[in-house]
Amino acid sequence: MKARHKRLGFLLAGLVGLGVATWLVLNALDSNLSYFFSPTEVAQNKAPADHVFRLGGLVESGSLQRGREMTVRFVVTDNANKVKVEYTGILPDLFQEGQGVIAQGRLGPDGVFVADEVLAKHDENYMPPEVADALKKGHEEGVAGMQKL
Repeated sequence: MKARHKRLGFLLAGLVGLGVATWLVLNALDSNLSYFFSPTEVAQNKAPADHVFRLGGLVESGSLQRGREMTVRFVVTDNANKVKVEYTGILPDLFQEGQGVIAQGRLGPDGVFVADEVLAKHDENYMPPEVADALKKGHEEGVAGMQKL
């Protein structure tokens, strides 16, 4: 074998190795990303059905139900649409009806969002920017719908 054929072989092997390493890194990053969706976007089927994502909005007043074995059910709304949420675990101390919340999990086949983690706002003045934007957008859509009537 000539020296330039050996160099070409090493170069091709290096490129294949680099390609495999890049694919592995991108695959790992993709499985760890969780995008934010509002209840309106979930209702419009914009949220992935088979991937973890974050759902944010307000906990609807009167929707909190405590079940067996630390299972809690509640409804998250952006004042335009609602999504039922089910969570098994200990809720944050600041979690309450009428307050902002972000839940991370997956959408079940029955349309119920099964949360692995629930985050509540940390004081009375703060609301995560994603939740504030979703509520504003939901309110604008609700007002536009009322004006059409």
